[in-house]
Amino acid sequence: MTTSQIRSPLDEVGRSEAGVLLQETLVDLVDLSLLGKQAHWTVVGPRFRTVHLQLDEIVDAARLHADTVAERAAAVGVAPDARAATVAGQTGVPQLAEGWLTDDAVVSHFVDAYAKVIGRMRDRIERAGRIDLVTQDLLIQITADLEKQSWMLQAEQAAAGTGN
Repeated sequence: MTTSQIRSPLDEVGRSEAGVLLQETLVDLVDLSLLGKQAHWTVVGPRFRTVHLQLDEIVDAARLHADTVAERAAAVGVAPDARAATVAGQTGVPQLAEGWLTDDAVVSHFVDAYAKVIGRMRDRIERAGRIDLVTQDLLIQITADLEKQSWMLQAEQAAAGTGN
């Protein structure tokens, strides 16, 4: 990260540590939105329409949260980085198989992906609490929404009889 052009409300250590948490979150959210759109285009099966529309909700929420996270990073003096190469190199979100994907496979994939992202978010929330309560609050709000999306995906999975 280069020297900030924005005066941070945090000290240098807090700014740097909050920046790492926000950057990790940004990468997860951008990748989640990209994977959601990829699945949206390639999902097939008897629940196509339901899953197709649910993926739009996933993409919209991830993009909205990514924007909020990037703006928080900028507000604390850290330049956010969501370039394709950065996202590809830093993502921890499980990747989709290529080609057409059944509705069951898509829902199952996103249930697993959300579980992993939520686990990392909860770790970031804990770490942010020692650094910056405003960033922590933002991460809590985003995690609450991710957990709502996860619940909806799990309900879809259970309705199809494909849940664990």
